[in-house]
Amino acid sequence: MAARLLLSVAIALAITLVAASSALAVGVQRQRVAARGNPPAQSSSSLIAPVATCPNQANPSASPEAQQQSMRCMTDFARARAGLGELNDSQQLDLSAEEKAADVLGCDSFSHTACDRDFTYWIRQSGYLSKPCWHAGENLAWGTDEYGSAGAIFRAWMSSPTHRQNVLGDYDEVGIAVLTGSLEGRRGAHVWATHFGSRCAS
Repeated sequence: MAARLLLSVAIALAITLVAASSALAVGVQRQRVAARGNPPAQSSSSLIAPVATCPNQANPSASPEAQQQSMRCMTDFARARAGLGELNDSQQLDLSAEEKAADVLGCDSFSHTACDRDFTYWIRQSGYLSKPCWHAGENLAWGTDEYGSAGAIFRAWMSSPTHRQNVLGDYDEVGIAVLTGSLEGRRGAHVWATHFGSRCAS
């Protein structure tokens, strides 16, 4: 059975785009809290960190902490190469990302609205988005075997204009989570959730 990688990203109305190849199936759902501008025009390949810079990006067997650190490293590298600032760590967004990944596995539903919750549900539950001028976005993906590694997921996100828009978006903070379980009948699915956020000035 071919390994699968599925993607989802936060942007305005629900739209589904599907593309498939012999080894890879990609699904993209678009949904978003607010438009955050277009990312800088630059080749995606030039924004991918080498393994020496971000270790464990090709190792889905590494600890969840090591995989999440690799994803964070790759995000920071891409933003730096695009002339953007690094994102600050957010415990609230880390928590909401983990809860979202848990919903995807727990309800066996690869969706921004897993368990019939709005995609901002866990972000709001964490205390984020407590003011109207705060913004948030979500990248969601899963894959098995090598397709579930941080590097494979990040490369797929950067090859998708909507996912790339969140990675290089006008955000200040980020939370990242990866959980492993069974999804759509496949064991060892690595479910990735990245929550991006921006707070207004106090």
